[in-house]
Amino acid sequence: MIQLNKYWEDLTVLQVNREASRAYYIPYSEEQAALSQKRGRSPFYQTLNGGWKFKYHTSVKDVEGGFYETSADVSGWDDLLVPSCWQTNGYDQLQYSNVNYVIPCDPPYVPNENPAGLYVRDFNVSESWNDKDGYVVFEGVNSCFYLWVNGKFVGYSQGSRISAEFNLAPYLTSGKNRMAVMVLKWCDGTYIEDQDLWRFSGIFRDVYLLARDRAHIRDVFNKQELTDDFGKAILRSELLTTGPLAVRAELKNAQGYLVGEGKAHIEGKGTIEIEMAAPELWNAETPYLYQLYIHSGDEVLRFSVGFRKVEIIDGVFKINGAAVKLKGVNRHDSHPELGQTIPLNHMIKDLNLMKRHNVNTVRTSHYPNDPRFLELCNEYGFYVVDEADLECHGVHNAGDYHMLTKNPEWEAAFIDRIERLVERDKNQPAVVIWSLGNEAGYDKNHMAMGKWAKERDTSRPVHYEGVDPRYNGSADKEFIDLEGRMYTSTTDIEIYALDPASTKPMFLCEYSHAMGNGPGDLKNYWDVIYKYPLLMGGCVWEWNDHGIKTETEDGVPFFAYGGDFGEKPHDGNFCIDGLVSPDRKPHIGLLELKKVIAPVRIDAKDLHKGTIEITNLYDFIDLSQVAIYWKVEKDGQTVKQGELAGIEVAPHSTQTVVVPYTLPKASSSRYFLTLSVKSKQDYRWAEAGHELTFEQFELPVAAVVEESSKQEVPAIRVDQQGHTLIIDGFDFRHSFDLYDGTFVSVTKQGVEMLQAPFAFNIWRAPIDNDRNVKHEWMKEGYDRAKMHVYGSEIVKQTGNSVEISVQFSLGGYIKLPLLHGTAHWTVDGTGAISLQVKVKVRENLTFLPRFGLQLTMPKGTEEVEYFGFGPHESYSDKRQSVKKGKYLLTVDEMYQQYIMPQENGSRYGTEWAIVSNEQGMGLKFSSRGGEFSLNAAHYTPEDLTAATHAHKLKKRKETIVHLDYKMSGVGSNSCGPELLKQYRLDEKEFEFELSILPLFKEDE
Repeated sequence: MIQLNKYWEDLTVLQVNREASRAYYIPYSEEQAALSQKRGRSPFYQTLNGGWKFKYHTSVKDVEGGFYETSADVSGWDDLLVPSCWQTNGYDQLQYSNVNYVIPCDPPYVPNENPAGLYVRDFNVSESWNDKDGYVVFEGVNSCFYLWVNGKFVGYSQGSRISAEFNLAPYLTSGKNRMAVMVLKWCDGTYIEDQDLWRFSGIFRDVYLLARDRAHIRDVFNKQELTDDFGKAILRSELLTTGPLAVRAELKNAQGYLVGEGKAHIEGKGTIEIEMAAPELWNAETPYLYQLYIHSGDEVLRFSVGFRKVEIIDGVFKINGAAVKLKGVNRHDSHPELGQTIPLNHMIKDLNLMKRHNVNTVRTSHYPNDPRFLELCNEYGFYVVDEADLECHGVHNAGDYHMLTKNPEWEAAFIDRIERLVERDKNQPAVVIWSLGNEAGYDKNHMAMGKWAKERDTSRPVHYEGVDPRYNGSADKEFIDLEGRMYTSTTDIEIYALDPASTKPMFLCEYSHAMGNGPGDLKNYWDVIYKYPLLMGGCVWEWNDHGIKTETEDGVPFFAYGGDFGEKPHDGNFCIDGLVSPDRKPHIGLLELKKVIAPVRIDAKDLHKGTIEITNLYDFIDLSQVAIYWKVEKDGQTVKQGELAGIEVAPHSTQTVVVPYTLPKASSSRYFLTLSVKSKQDYRWAEAGHELTFEQFELPVAAVVEESSKQEVPAIRVDQQGHTLIIDGFDFRHSFDLYDGTFVSVTKQGVEMLQAPFAFNIWRAPIDNDRNVKHEWMKEGYDRAKMHVYGSEIVKQTGNSVEISVQFSLGGYIKLPLLHGTAHWTVDGTGAISLQVKVKVRENLTFLPRFGLQLTMPKGTEEVEYFGFGPHESYSDKRQSVKKGKYLLTVDEMYQQYIMPQENGSRYGTEWAIVSNEQGMGLKFSSRGGEFSLNAAHYTPEDLTAATHAHKLKKRKETIVHLDYKMSGVGSNSCGPELLKQYRLDEKEFEFELSILPLFKEDE
C-alpha cells in the first residue's frame, strides 16, 4: 500500500502547495492571439488533455507504492482520455442521488474502501521554457488528488469544481517529464459536495501547463467606478506580481480602437487606473465588451470588461439604474455521454437554446462552471448567479440540517469554497450575484462566507437561500443581500411583496419544477413577479434532464436514470427534471417558458377597432430591432396579413397601435388575430426572422347560426337481441349493450369504428408532478375504477331516434364508489350519437385526474384533425405556447415522449376533432357544452403507468382516444407547491355533453 499523509480526512488540510487563488486568464505573447481566446495560440500554454495511462482501484489501500516514479512501468495500464469521468468509461459505479449521502454520514470520515484512480502522463517541455517558471492548472478534479512530477511529490488539493494550480518550477526539466496523479472518490470535502446529480469522479475538466516569466503578474482585480449618470467610468486594475515589473495596460473598444491606457512600475502590489467618458454599458440585452490588455515582460493578459453597475435600491434589484427581472434557469454540468465533462460546443449549444427561448439568467447550480462558460455568458449576454461548490443537503436526513455550517472546525473549508469562486471569477462582467452555495443549512460558517465575500467584492450582492426563515429564522442575515426562496407558492411571494417589513428583493433561486409533463404554473408566477418591483424573478429548476445515454441488451438506446445501474441508494428519475432532454431537445415546458418570459407583451385594447397595446419588457433596448407581423384567420385559414409599422417602444413602455383589418359584421365562421414578434437582424444565436413571441385573440365577430337544412332525418330500426340493442340506420349499424351500459359497436358503411366498448375514465398515467397526489388517488382506487351499471333502459323511441338512460358509478375495490352518474345516450337517423352525462362525485375526495369518455379505435386509425390549441400538447395551466387553429396530425405526432412515461399529448380547448384512418373513415367528436380535452395515442393510461422507460412501452396497433370534460392541470408539485385550485377537477357535480358522428370526411 502506498504511504501517504491522510489529507482526505483532515479538516486542517485543504491543500498542500497549491497556489493562492487568482483570476482566470491565459498568458499570451500578443494581443490578437489573446483576443481569439484560443488557448493553443499562446506559446506559454501547453495542454495536458489527451491520452493518459490509467489504473482503477476499488480501494486506496490497494494502490501500489511508487507508481508515480519515473521508472514505474505503466505500459500495461489502461488508456483513458482526459478530461473525463471514470464512471462514464466503465469504471466504478454510476450512481445518482439527490439529497442523501451515498456514504455513511460520519464527517469528516469517509469509507475505508475509498476508490482511487491513478493517472500517469509522459509529456515534453520545450527548451523555450527554460527561462520560465512552469505551472500546472487542474480546472476540475473530483473529489481530491495528490500530484507528483518526475517522481517527486508536488502537492494536494480538494474542492472538485474549481481550479487548482501548482508551481512546477522545482520539478520540471527540459524534454521528457512524467506527471502522476492519484484521485480519490471521496474526501472530507465530499460532505459539502452533496449536490443533486450523478456522482462522478476523476479529472473531468481541462489540465494544462503555463509558462510564466520569472517575474509576472499573478493576479488582476478589475474594479469599476461609474458616475451616477453613467457618463464617466474609471477602471481600476489592482495587480499582484511575483517581482518588480513594468506594466502597461490598454483598454480597447469592441471595434479594437484604443480608448484608454495606463502604466505603472509594480513590485508586489499596485494599481493602474484608466478613465473614460461616455462608456458603452454592458447588460444581457446589449452585451458590449471592451478588451483590457495588460502587458508585462513577454506576456499579454486579456480581460473582457463590461461596464455595469449592480445595485439594490429601495428593495429593487437594478442594473445600470434599471429595474431588471431575472428570467433564469438552473444549469448543471451534464452531458448524456460524458457526464460532467462539458465540451465547449456543448456549452455554446446550451446558451444558444437559452437565448432562443428568452432566458437571460443562469444560476450555476451548484458549483462554479468551466471559466470559459462565463466568458461565453459575457459575450452572449447572460446574468450569472455564480455559486460556490457547497451543498451538504444530506446532513438533513442525518438529523441536523445545520450540522456543518455551525461547526467551527468546518469554517476554513466553507470559506475556501467562496474564496476560490470569487477570486477566479471576479473579473467576469456576466457575474452579477455571488451565491454561497445551496441547501447546506445556515449558521456561523455561512455568515463568515458572506462577510468574506462582501469585504472582498463590494460590487455584487450576495445570495444564499438557506436564510429562509423556515430553516433558521433567528440567523444573522447581515451579509445576505437578497431574500432567496425556493419553490415558494405564488400566494406566499405576493404576501412577501406586500409586507412593509420586506426590504430585500426576493429571488426565486428555484421555482416551477420542470419535471416530466410540466411545469404548469409559469404564467401564474410571472403574473405576480411583474406586478411587484420587490420580486426580481428567478430560475426555473432546471435546464436539462440528467439522463445517461445507454442501451438495452438488445441494443435499444435510452436515457438511464437513478437505479438503472443497480446502485443504492438512488433517487430514481428525479434527475429527469429539465426543460430540455439530455441531448438538448426542448420540452414543451421550455416553449411555455419562452412565451411567459417573452420581452414583448401584446394586449387587446379594442378588437372592434383593431387597437392593441404593445408593451416593451426589455430593460435597455427599444423595439426598433423587431418586426411585428399580423394575420387574420377564418376557421384556420389566413384571409389577411401584414406588418405593423412604426414600432419603436422604449424600454418598460407601452404603445397603442391599430391593426388594419376590417371586422366582418356577422358570420358563422370563427376569426382569430395572430401577431408574431420576430427579430430583424442576425444574432450569433439565431438568424433574422427568429420568433421571440406571439399573441392570439379571437375577434369579436357577431355569430350567425346557419339554418340547418330541412332534410328529413332518416328512419332507424331498433332490435333487442338479449341485452344488446341493434340500432340500424340508412348507412350505419350501432350496438349498445344494456347490461354493460355502453356502446360496443359503431359502424358506417360497414366500417367498424370501435375495437372495444366505450368507457368512462378518470385515471391518467401519473405525471412526475403527480408524484405526491398520486398516492391519494391510488389509495382511493382511481387507478382501478370500473363502471358498475345499476340499470339501463330505453326511455324514448321514435321512428328516427332512440334514447337510452344508464345509471352507473365508478369505483375500485376496497373503497366506496368514487362517483355516481347518469348517462343519457341518443342515436338518430344520421348515425350521430349524443351523450349527456351528469356526475356527482363523492364528498371529501381528492380532485380527479380527469373525467371523460375513452374509446378504442381499430388498427389503421392514424389521422387526427382537430380545431383547438396546437400544434403540441396543452393543459389548463400549460397552454401559453399554443395557438388556436385547425391542425392535421398523425397519432404518433400527438404523442409527446418523456423519459419516464406519463400522461402526455392532450390538447386543451378542443372544439371538434376527427379521428380516422388515412382515407378519412372515422369519428367526429364535438361538445355542445363548449370545449373538451382531446388525446389520441397508441397507449392506454395503464400502459403508461406501468412503464418505467419509454423503450419499455409496447405500441398498440389500436388508437386510444380520450374525450375529457376536463383534465386537471400539471403544476410543478414534484418539488414545487400543490397544483393551484383553479386547475383541479375538483367539482362535486358537473355535466358533460358530447356528440359522436361516424363519417367519411372526404365525402363531407
